Amino acid sequence: MTATHEVTNQPPPLEGYDVFGGDAALVEAVEREGAGWALDDLHALGRLAGSPEAIEWGAQANRYPPELRTHDRFGHRIDEVAYHPAYHELMRVAVAHGLHGAPWAVEQPGAHVARAAGFVTWSQVDAGHGCPISMTYSIVPALRAQPDLAREWEPRLVARAYDPRNVPATEKAGATAGMGMTEKQGGSDVRANTTVAEPAGDGTWRLTGHKWFCSAPMSDVFLMLAQAPGGLSCFLVPRWLPDGERNAGFQLQRLKDKLGNRSNASAEVELDGVVAWLVGEEGRGVRTIIEMVAHTRLDCVLGSTATIRQAVVQALHHAAHRAAFGSLLVDQPLMRVVLADLAVESEAATVLAMRLARAFDDAAAGDEGAALFRRVATAVGKYWVCKRQPTVVAEALECLGGNGYVEESIMPRLFRESPLNGIWEGSGNVICLDVLRALAREPQALDAFLAELDTTQGADERLDDAVARLRADLGDVVGIEARARRVVEAMALALQGSLLVRHGHPAVAEAFLASRLTGEEGLALGTLPPGVDIGAIVERARPKLG
Repeated sequence: MTATHEVTNQPPPLEGYDVFGGDAALVEAVEREGAGWALDDLHALGRLAGSPEAIEWGAQANRYPPELRTHDRFGHRIDEVAYHPAYHELMRVAVAHGLHGAPWAVEQPGAHVARAAGFVTWSQVDAGHGCPISMTYSIVPALRAQPDLAREWEPRLVARAYDPRNVPATEKAGATAGMGMTEKQGGSDVRANTTVAEPAGDGTWRLTGHKWFCSAPMSDVFLMLAQAPGGLSCFLVPRWLPDGERNAGFQLQRLKDKLGNRSNASAEVELDGVVAWLVGEEGRGVRTIIEMVAHTRLDCVLGSTATIRQAVVQALHHAAHRAAFGSLLVDQPLMRVVLADLAVESEAATVLAMRLARAFDDAAAGDEGAALFRRVATAVGKYWVCKRQPTVVAEALECLGGNGYVEESIMPRLFRESPLNGIWEGSGNVICLDVLRALAREPQALDAFLAELDTTQGADERLDDAVARLRADLGDVVGIEARARRVVEAMALALQGSLLVRHGHPAVAEAFLASRLTGEEGLALGTLPPGVDIGAIVERARPKLG
């Protein structure tokens, strides 16, 4: 065929760059929050994340989603999920870099911060495989409520060896974890669960019931909630039993056909007398999993921060190479305001996410104030950063125009992924009500949160006014449940503003305060007020290639 045109005015692929090193806000946060010792490893992970090979792994893992295989060709029940090899490569790298459990393997200051930065970096390649990585990370503190089980399983769960084979964990160098909490009739209301747990008389239990969402069903071990004689309790369910036999009562019914998160399998599971071990006290299942939930909620913030950053980077890269109406998009005044506003949102998410990670480090070191701050701030951050994610990704997609609506641009995948973290581990209403519950039950947690805001008292009048309004809102308990979203949003914005004033780039901090805390902000992104240093913000956020 005769060529009819040459390809011009298209950006080059965004590849061959350091995903971590090109994110100034993230690099600064790692050093500031106490994990500077991890910079070399994070740069290596960032270079891999920006490589053409890894980017293709992310594309393939989503193009070829997992498949359920309930039986082998002879009719034997096997209950397996088959993944594309690219998914296993993503998992292998995540495990090798300790994103699944490094903070539990070595008690080192800044371990949760280093792991958080790695999670933000590597999740930009693909968000789906982050689910089993996150659950493996989160299960350890819950498992420690049962020391004998922790001694058996923790070494496997923190080992930096990924083995996807469906064989007993005793034959593997490392293991991964999943969970099955929610049921058809309950959703977030896990106390409505109907799965029954009966003691077997030999120290084990038998679970019978169903799980509506079982995340990462090919994991080696799962945490599940079930109704024991003493009330709702937490149980450990392995895929294989100590004698080397398959835990045959664990049956996969079907995989969910999800909006996004396609690389990760989520299954409906029937439990038919499955063998399980009690974790923690009987009847105290919710209390047992609280620590796990805290860590998975942190990962919701980290995962949303990652997707926001990747969407913004894609928009910035496109605008820097695409011309329209006589000039590059990045040089056009209105587009520059949009790009800068996206960058502000990304940096605000980053400083909050990494501050939360340091609170986890400090709490692990015995800092009671950090534990109290973490209790409230994690839920606040989970609500707000996850809530902002779809808005930011949609606006970033629009920066690419029609090209952004095409699968090859990666933007549709990011957009489909964007609502997930707002739902997982508690949707918006559940999280906001949890914040109110925590403030009512632990007034010291509110004191710790406000003490964090007080560190910037007097630094900026707009921030001081926002904190004063917040204190008034929190003091007015009449009808507070109905306005819980407004209260939690105000808490999040005040915290982000305080962090940016202390640690953010001055231009970013000014743009945030002027557009988020004055009450005069526009409803859409791209409505930054005059006087903001747009050029400095855009240049700071652009990916650095080469």
